[in-house]
Amino acid sequence: MQETPQEYTQRMLGNLKGQEPMTIQAATPKKLGRLIARASAAKLRKRPAPGKWSAAEILAHLADSEIVTGWRMRQILGAPGTPIQPFDQDAWAAAGHYEKRDARKSLEQYRVAREGNLALLKSLTAEQWKHHGMHAERGVETIEHITYMMAGHDLNHTAQIERIVAAKKR
Repeated sequence: MQETPQEYTQRMLGNLKGQEPMTIQAATPKKLGRLIARASAAKLRKRPAPGKWSAAEILAHLADSEIVTGWRMRQILGAPGTPIQPFDQDAWAAAGHYEKRDARKSLEQYRVAREGNLALLKSLTAEQWKHHGMHAERGVETIEHITYMMAGHDLNHTAQIERIVAAKKR
């Protein structure tokens, strides 16, 4: 059963448990690097279960999601109230051949995009944090809300990668 956009939002925000979103976002690329440092390419490409993404696929998703988030925030800052288009992550995974992507290259792409997005966020005025877009599925999303969502997204996928790389061979 697929979750609703509202359930997804609550799940991502629930991951934070009072943690500071900018701190999480700044730490995630290094944490992911440590997690995958000793894993073989084969381990990173192995899916934990049918229909579930491998660590390499998750890292490709994170890289693409960071680009999307940066675009969305810049759209909102340039034109507050702008429509925010959702994307089908599974369609992007298939079309972008996530299963063939190099996990370490995806992590580097993610790290660089994240650096740029954090620099942007650190430059914002208090007023700009309240600028919003209208997500087609989730409704009003401020820059601040997007920052919290991305931190929760980081924690979600970091935990998945932790489980994958810790799993014993069967």
